Amino acid sequence: MEAQSRRSRSAPTGRPRTAVPSGRPAWDGERPAGPAAAVVDERGVLVGWTQMSERMLGHRADEVVGRSVAMLMADEDAAGPVARWSRLARAGRRWCGTVCLRAKDGTTVKADIETSPMSGDHSGYWFVTAVDPSGVSAWPPAGVPVAAALLARSPVALSIWDTDLRCIWLNSAAARLDGTLGRRRLGQLVTELPLGTAGPGITGAMRQVLETGRPVIEREYTWQVPGEDHERRLTASYFRIEGPDGRPLGVCTMSTDIETSRVRQHLLALAEMGGRVGTTLDVGRTAQELADAVVPLLADYATVDLAESVPFGHEPPLERLQTSPDSLPIFRRAGAASSRNGMPEAIWSIGDPVFVPPSSPFTRALYSGRTHFEPVLDTSPGTWLDQDPRRAERIAQLGIHSLVIVPIRASGTILGEAIFVRHDNRAPFTRDDRMLFEELVGRAALSLDNARRYTREHTAALALQRDLLPGKLSGGPGVELSSRYLPSDIHEGVGGDWFDVVPLPDARVGLVIGDVVGHGINAAALMGQLRTVTATLADLDLPPEEVLARLDRRAGLMNDRSSGNDALGRVMACTCAYVVYDPVECRCAIASAGHPLPALVRPDGDVVFPDVPTGPPIGVGAMSYDSLTVPVPAGSIIALYTDGLIETRDADLDAGMERLRAALRGPSTSLDAFSSHVISFMTPQAWRDAAPSLVAGPDRGPGTVSGQDDIALLLARTRPVSPEHAAAQCRP
Repeated sequence: MEAQSRRSRSAPTGRPRTAVPSGRPAWDGERPAGPAAAVVDERGVLVGWTQMSERMLGHRADEVVGRSVAMLMADEDAAGPVARWSRLARAGRRWCGTVCLRAKDGTTVKADIETSPMSGDHSGYWFVTAVDPSGVSAWPPAGVPVAAALLARSPVALSIWDTDLRCIWLNSAAARLDGTLGRRRLGQLVTELPLGTAGPGITGAMRQVLETGRPVIEREYTWQVPGEDHERRLTASYFRIEGPDGRPLGVCTMSTDIETSRVRQHLLALAEMGGRVGTTLDVGRTAQELADAVVPLLADYATVDLAESVPFGHEPPLERLQTSPDSLPIFRRAGAASSRNGMPEAIWSIGDPVFVPPSSPFTRALYSGRTHFEPVLDTSPGTWLDQDPRRAERIAQLGIHSLVIVPIRASGTILGEAIFVRHDNRAPFTRDDRMLFEELVGRAALSLDNARRYTREHTAALALQRDLLPGKLSGGPGVELSSRYLPSDIHEGVGGDWFDVVPLPDARVGLVIGDVVGHGINAAALMGQLRTVTATLADLDLPPEEVLARLDRRAGLMNDRSSGNDALGRVMACTCAYVVYDPVECRCAIASAGHPLPALVRPDGDVVFPDVPTGPPIGVGAMSYDSLTVPVPAGSIIALYTDGLIETRDADLDAGMERLRAALRGPSTSLDAFSSHVISFMTPQAWRDAAPSLVAGPDRGPGTVSGQDDIALLLARTRPVSPEHAAAQCRP
């Protein structure tokens, strides 16, 4: 066509020259830098050609200038794209895309094309740049033996800078890292790039490397990429490139976006999963949290098996279980999670003993304390699976193919093992996965160790508390008795609540209830001391107010002898209520030392809280209390309780008293069943579920009250006694 056979009227004549846009520096002829470039007029005719274009396609300037750009297009229908570019150029609009160009030797070169309209005297022309996406076309200089193709396809962002710190090459990863800047930094000095506040530091590091030859490794900096509205956090390493003669040729930079790096992903995953483990001081819950944290994020199935040294239930000791030469009960299942419904991988349920062959990865990891890492599980004959047919069957059924066993170690003790497997995820575990498992298990081990220690202390305190409380209550013929004690949950610890019944002369009976401030073994031990003192004072047949006054005096003496550093510490506060019931007179005398008011349930079901003068708590040193005498008809119920029954974190005392009033108006049943009804009505579970349930009973173990203080309840149903019968009674 005519456009291909003649020069443009504005094309240069004579020696071919290189055309560059105004303001862009010309390149050194001996060391060309930057992308291939050309100038095209509005008809699509080439009017300028650069050395980098010749280097890329092999065409000299005198072979292409004056001809249509369509000659360089490898596509059969080249006229269409050229016409479209011409229309965009006339409209002053830019265009970019990827096309295939035809080199002089007949091969094709895939290139990223960008066209920009020129202004001023060159209005009507457009400037075209072409860059090989691989980055190989611009570098290396001839004679430098570098595996350019390998570097060009590296996932790490690589850039080459000459001795003037001008960018002469970058791979595709670096172009992507630059965002909208892309390959336009080719041919620019580092000082010309929009690096913001990071610019001086980067320039200084590159010059230092160029001058000294000492590399700079992983220097972090922040950079707001042009066109983005947020800063990136990057890390870069710099090292000098030298020729065969040792002369510096430039600087190479290796950059990584920390936000998307594997290290950061590792840390983020660890932080996410670690935050979900160890939220309580409950051993079983912590073990389950560890299993839940990794499924399905990293594993398809995970179990946490604990040794006998970590109690989390009331199961019998493992050494009592039957063993065989092929199977030993070394662990107990504490937690498990699966990506499949129904957990088909599980052979044992939570709480069951876990049997393993004596020669297996489980025992080796336990005794060695080292992780067993088997990314490709060996299921061939002759392995340990021959001694474990149940596991072998599940492995074959589910296609389990990758296994990691991490010992749970804390304070020099192996607490158990965490097992992770894959079956649905066909990728085997990697060493990065192994490191993540080990770090997560290490964190969980500290939580499990804390929970183990706390559970032991809680169990010891609970045993002490229950041993110090009275066993079978006996108050003589004048009362029928029933009691309940519920320690708070494991997070609060055992408290110092107590109750007691003291038979007195003439068929009278003393009813005591108290609450020591604090939790744990110290509170339980102090409760035992105060209960003993109170029972001794009551046995002297003193009036209720005198019993409390002497108890307060005794607590003061205990404080005087306390150094403040002993096991029990100072008695700062203890509430107590003491009631003496006379079945002959059918009345009772009540005194209170800061304790909640007792309740009186009359035979007709009416519930009253006698207005007892409330004195200061025991341990304050007031030693002055008053009592109130109230009539008690036969068949009434005297209810003594601690504040844990009526106090909650989301309700005040008045609301708790009204709930207790409603509970005491319950059905007329046996006193023991009535005690269970009151506890069921008043515990938080019943409030939430709106369905009473038996929380604790005399033969049902301690039970716990979740999220609140201890609960002690003492009920006494009154019975009349004749004076003759009362006189005939002997105190035990």
